[in-house]
Amino acid sequence: MDTSDAPARSSRRPSTADGAGITSGSLARRLGISPTTLRSWDRRYDLGPARRDEGRHRRWSPRDVAMIEEMCRLTASGVPPAEAARVVKAHAADAVAASAHPTDTGRTDAPADSTGVTPTDSPPVPPGTVRSECRGLIRAALRLDSAAVQERLNAFVRRYGVIAAWEELMMPTLHAVGRKWETSGDRYVEVEHLLSWHVSTALRNTPFLLGLPEASRDDNCVLLACVPGEQHTLPLEAVHAALLQAGRPARMLGAAVPADALVSTVRRTGPAAVMLWSQARSLANTPLAQHLLQSAWGPQGARQQPRLHLAGPGWRGATVERASQPAGLREAVALLAADPR
Repeated sequence: MDTSDAPARSSRRPSTADGAGITSGSLARRLGISPTTLRSWDRRYDLGPARRDEGRHRRWSPRDVAMIEEMCRLTASGVPPAEAARVVKAHAADAVAASAHPTDTGRTDAPADSTGVTPTDSPPVPPGTVRSECRGLIRAALRLDSAAVQERLNAFVRRYGVIAAWEELMMPTLHAVGRKWETSGDRYVEVEHLLSWHVSTALRNTPFLLGLPEASRDDNCVLLACVPGEQHTLPLEAVHAALLQAGRPARMLGAAVPADALVSTVRRTGPAAVMLWSQARSLANTPLAQHLLQSAWGPQGARQQPRLHLAGPGWRGATVERASQPAGLREAVALLAADPR
């Protein structure tokens, strides 16, 4: 955080008619930052909500939220908070001026998507961005700066989507920290744990970060699970987040799902597809995979069976008839999104 003196406080922006807005706590949870950070930005840079009801929580309008989202993106990319605040307020002033002076068509331009992405279309990552983002994330992790790590991850997901965030930022940074740990004895293990936790948090917060609609309650969704004994869930969490961004309902069971519980869940829920993750070859359970392929549900004469996808390096070399083995996140999401519902 910038520790310079706060700039002179400008007059409070007038109240807008953007609706009731959301509370500071809700906004902080949505963006993955602390309420203290919101209060600090309000106090130092006058980046607070336009609406302040007497005796009630402060309310952030969509325009206020867009300003804070831009502030998060700028600070996550390395811009000092004071400079980021000046840019944010200048953009806000331009937007107000544009809305006050409509174009020749008689209407104002539609507001840009504050997330930077849509559920089905993410912009490409500009050349040179990845290296600087990875370096910034590694430095924040080495400092054990939880707030900075989360803000950087959240900003990247908002701007470029889940698949790009996983392939370009999360996975390379996790590998780099892992190599640093392996080559320095037992040092930096806490860095890897902190980074993994915040990567998981960003992935699980994808619906909030991208403003996705509420997930469908369709039972005929995709079922994601780790094989028995497998504790590595981050890649499967990335699949889950990417499916949500693609609009595909998914049910996540997580780490080390017992075989009996997995088979029972398949029969109870009747998923369109099942993805089993195995990081270690010793845990890749071929008999379980074959058993799942034989599982069926539904009334007599209309029995159904799931499509099975085996993901992770643990399945390399395994042969399970009628089961696919996607090579990476993009292929996994493409296969699962294409499975009939």
